[in-house]
Amino acid sequence: MLNIINYYEILITDQLWKLSSESGTLLSQAALEDIACLSLNQLSPCYVRNPIDKGANLTDLHYQEMCAAVSKAISESMVKVQNHPHDGRDE
Repeated sequence: MLNIINYYEILITDQLWKLSSESGTLLSQAALEDIACLSLNQLSPCYVRNPIDKGANLTDLHYQEMCAAVSKAISESMVKVQNHPHDGRDE
């Protein structure tokens, strides 16, 4: 299997973890996964073999733009999840 990852997965996971820990609001695992999936679907993939290399080669401006896009995607996804809760389904 190829050893690649969508760099946005890291940025989304980091922002969701930070958001959860700072807000004190506990989102269910299902809600977090739904938000992550919906957010990733809004962003163009950025596949890398090594996330550390990608991070080291980003300009500050490009990194800030990626983080802003992730924040926007997460905000929009949170609204969708709140309006259409997972309702206990495990699928």
